[in-house]
Amino acid sequence: QVQLVESGGGLVQAGGSLRLSCAASVSGSIFRISTMGWYRQAPGKQRELVAYITSAGSTDYADSVKGRFTISRDNAKNTVYLQMNSLKPEDTAVYYCNLKFHTANDYWGQGTQVTVSS
Repeated sequence: QVQLVESGGGLVQAGGSLRLSCAASVSGSIFRISTMGWYRQAPGKQRELVAYITSAGSTDYADSVKGRFTISRDNAKNTVYLQMNSLKPEDTAVYYCNLKFHTANDYWGQGTQVTVSS
């Protein structure tokens, strides 16, 4: 059973930084072929894609975070990261890690709260 465990959330002032981590309990071979993503859900809003990184290392970001957030992965540690800089109050949300491979395999973490105060 795949488990994703997020960490690194917390309370930060506007303009500050946080680094989220997501450790995946899968084999290294599965992790290496997986696309890893970070999503977020603010109160009263739908879950939205923040960033993803493919097995080849290609990345893409939501327009709202481009230039401020960076997604990366460490295949040796089965871990994906989200470096968040210049945080804004509108970045406040629960952030979820996602792992996808072979189309039908789609797994989610429990989420980590990020709160940005103004």
